[in-house]
Parts: sequence; C-alpha cells; structure tokens
Amino acid sequence: MFSINQSLDQWDLRVVYCHGNKKECQKLPSKRVLVYKNKKICVIVPAYNEGTQIAGVIETMPDFVDAVVVIDDASSDDTVRVVKELQQGRADLFLIEHEQNQGCGGAVITGYEWAAKQDFEVVVRMDGDGQMNPEDLSALIDPVAAGAADFAKGNRFFSGKAYEVMPKLRFLGTAFLSLLTKIVSGYWHLSDFQSGYVAISKKALETVDWQQMYKRYGQPNDQLILLNVYNFRVQDVPVDPVYHVGEVSGIKIKKVMFTLGWLLVKQFFWGLKEKYIIRDFHPLVFFYAMGLSLGGMSLLLFVRVFYIWAASGNIPTINAFAAFSSFIAAAQFTLFAMWFDMEANKHSMRVHYWQICVCFGRSSHYLGYF
Repeated sequence: MFSINQSLDQWDLRVVYCHGNKKECQKLPSKRVLVYKNKKICVIVPAYNEGTQIAGVIETMPDFVDAVVVIDDASSDDTVRVVKELQQGRADLFLIEHEQNQGCGGAVITGYEWAAKQDFEVVVRMDGDGQMNPEDLSALIDPVAAGAADFAKGNRFFSGKAYEVMPKLRFLGTAFLSLLTKIVSGYWHLSDFQSGYVAISKKALETVDWQQMYKRYGQPNDQLILLNVYNFRVQDVPVDPVYHVGEVSGIKIKKVMFTLGWLLVKQFFWGLKEKYIIRDFHPLVFFYAMGLSLGGMSLLLFVRVFYIWAASGNIPTINAFAAFSSFIAAAQFTLFAMWFDMEANKHSMRVHYWQICVCFGRSSHYLGYF
C-alpha cells in the first residue's frame, strides 16, 4: 500500500476493470492503492548456445524484476562466459549450469525448483534467444500478481502479426498443435500453446510435481495439461511475435509433429485418468470411451466395406449402414464429451481484476491492480 501525496485537484485516480480482454474504466475515490511491484518477481532464462543473444535479454530486463536466473543447458558456445561477465557488480543475476543437456523443459524445471526455494511470488520464463519482448512482461505478470489467474501465457496470435512474421510451416504446425492441445488440456479458451513466455504463481509453482513435465519440445503443452489436472486458472495475454533477431532454431517441424502428437495422445489418457477418475469422477469418461470404441468399430467396418467392394465390385449395404451409423454415433459421443469438458473447465476462464492508473491532463500512468 502507498499514498499519493499530490493534490487530488491535479491528479485523477481511475480504476480499470479487466475481464478477459475487455476493459471498463471507472473513477476511483480512494487515494490508497496496491502495486504489483511489491511482489517478488523472478525471471528464469533457459539458454542453450545463446552466446550472441543472452546479453541482450539480460540487459533489457525491466527494473521491477527482483532476480534473473539463467539456466545454461550444457551450452558448447560462450553463453556461460557472457553471463559470468554480466554478473560482475550485480547481486540479482544468477547462473545455474547443467552438466548434461536436458532440453528446454529440463532447464525450465531447474529454474522453477530454484525459484520455489527462494520464495518468489511470481516466476516468469523468458527464453535466452531474444524472441520474448520485455515490454510485454508487465502485462504477463499482472493477472498472476493480482490473484486473478494462477498462470498467464503469451499469445502471439491475437494481433494477427504472427502469420506475417512467423515461418509459414511453423505457423501452421503451431496452429494445428494448439487445436490438439485444446482438446487434451481442457483449456478451450486458450491459443498458441507453443508459446513459452509465461508467468506462474507461487501456489501453482509449489503444487505441481514438475519432475513429471516433458523435458523436450512440447514442454509448454505438457505444462498446461499438468496445470489443468490441478484446476489452475490460466489466462492468455497478447504479446508481440519476435523473429529474425539473430536467433537460431534447431526445431524440425516435421519430426516434432509426430513426437508431440504422440505425447499429446499419451497425456490425453493420463489427464482423463488423473482429473476425471482419480481426483473427481465425471461421466464424460463414459462418453469418451463410447466415442473411441465406436470410432474403432466404424474404422473396421469401413475397411471391410472397401475390401468387399474391391474384391467383388458390390457394396455390402448392411455393412455400409453399420459403418456410417457407428461413425455418426462416435462423433456425437466425442463431441458431447468435449462439451462436458468445456463445462467442467469454465472456472479457468473467469479472469477479472482491477487495474489502477493515475491520470494527469492527457497523460496516464499505470500503478497496479487488485
């Protein structure tokens, strides 16, 4: 809490109510407000061979960040040397070195576990490749620090710029994987699930067993599946897509599509078991079971129809009718299961908080929220 010493004849206090991405402004009669900078903020920076990029990431970190910890994932370049040079004269910059490469997810796990032990209230992940704009950091932290969300995630698709600046194959692959992750994670209101620019609350940080999280590409998707099992609230925050700043990507989209697709299939059944059977039984399990069973049956029936058609030139009428009927029934059961899942996860969409700003003439200054 703090008070504004200037006369209220000159300063105009206003509060902005935020619900999702909609904002409404109202005048605030009180002088006393909360600011999120009273929260302890930590930024973890996973880095692998980012010697040319890491200095720019660290040097542009906003002043309100209390600690920056770089997790070097066994880099073979001069990443460690650059970070150690930047540590000179700074008490807020830390370096953790992996002896063996563990993947980006492994570096994130190390960062999360370190931050949890240091008792930070909000922890942000910002990669060391310079593709995450530090100007978006405040917006990412806001809903988490306000207690309106347990986890905030950057979304590069909101502005429409992503299609223009992202490599087209990566854009299409990201869009497709986002659709699959909606179904698997239960966060139907989110998009751009491959975004690693995130902020997480202390409660979520301490609740989830991060050693269960996938350590390679696909970690952002698996992270959301873990969070949904614990019913944590997640919000999308618009961020700028940043490309062509000297980053070097080692991701092979065609290979990743199969690897991540298989991961999502496995995690789909794991999530159903953990959330809707073990923790709180929900009838949507029966709908998914019927949908999958009838889907498999319809596939076998369609194979038989085409086999007989190819062998004899005749389409078996009853077989074809059974195949189409089972397919339609499978689609209906599956869609109802998805609808039940959306209803069960409605709580995760209710994100609202108050932003407070001071207006002086035509200028305004953001102060915080509650």
